[in-house]
Amino acid sequence: MMINFQVCSFKVFKVFCFLILLPTIVSSECTCDSEEATKSNKSEALKYKIGSIASILVAGAVGVSLPLLSKKIPTLKPENDIFFMVKAFAAGVILATGFIHILPDAFKSLTSPCLKENLWGKFPFAGLVAMMSSIFTLMVDSFATGYYKRLHFNKSKQVSVEEEIGDEHADHIHVHTHATHGHAHGSANSSEEDLAASELIRHRIISQVLELGIVVHSVIIGISLGAAESPDTIKPLLVALSFHQFFEGMGLGGCISQAEFKSRATTIMATFFSLTTPIGIAIGIGVSSVYKENSPTSLIVEGIFNSASAGILIYMALVDLLAADFMNSKLQSNVRLQLGANISLLLGAGSMSFLARWA
Repeated sequence: MMINFQVCSFKVFKVFCFLILLPTIVSSECTCDSEEATKSNKSEALKYKIGSIASILVAGAVGVSLPLLSKKIPTLKPENDIFFMVKAFAAGVILATGFIHILPDAFKSLTSPCLKENLWGKFPFAGLVAMMSSIFTLMVDSFATGYYKRLHFNKSKQVSVEEEIGDEHADHIHVHTHATHGHAHGSANSSEEDLAASELIRHRIISQVLELGIVVHSVIIGISLGAAESPDTIKPLLVALSFHQFFEGMGLGGCISQAEFKSRATTIMATFFSLTTPIGIAIGIGVSSVYKENSPTSLIVEGIFNSASAGILIYMALVDLLAADFMNSKLQSNVRLQLGANISLLLGAGSMSFLARWA
């Protein structure tokens, strides 16, 4: 009985000690003062930041430009088999970016102990924002596609009616027996042109919405790198983000290539993508003296924007990039191509997931 009493007393003592030390343990989990000035070397960090601007700019520009060289490199043309595999790899990269890189960061920001408000910790706002941004992207995708299709088909109907009236008038004057044959041939061509125009409209909307999702995320990660003060933090980020921009650029470049924009629009979109992360880094450098990574405002803004970006990228990768190609009759009728596309998808998602070890 005496032994049991001593054991119980010891357990009570351990619980008491735990309760006394609990505030210290909790407070050590999150230091909301981002003061690492003792270890940071600001002048050395600035050199790495400037180097990261150049490195990420080149990586992004090369990545987005490669698929756009299809006019000069026939292998990279959208109708070739290799393009399916390149696009599947890039879609895997974009999917992993949303799931592995952005969404966990959003949850981390919006559930941080540095947010004093109980509201943020009691509800998964990151998931809610990601879900709503996916739904909103679907709505924009649907309405924009419907609008441009109606616009195009209304114009094509007017042209076909005018041509039909002209043909009937000509046939009435010359030979009546050829009218039926001419009309059938014209309608077949018209349906093929409508299908091609519909696909082109779809690709253009996909490329523009995808760029929007990538750009939002690129600016945020650029600001985070630019505001960092420790060279030990910047070094791995520099390498990881360079690969990150290269692979994301390939995905976006493939979509822009299929959209068949004019040279000017293609150049603007490619340049805009290439510059967003370097501009974000420059902004981060400029505000590094006043920017506090763990301040409630920064955490909330970053969390919401990252959540929205993740929702857009996940939707675009699954619905507009992967589903469209993997359900394509050309891919499903060719087992080797189907296998190659699946392997490329896994390699793309795997390589981007591996980079999460550093960034």
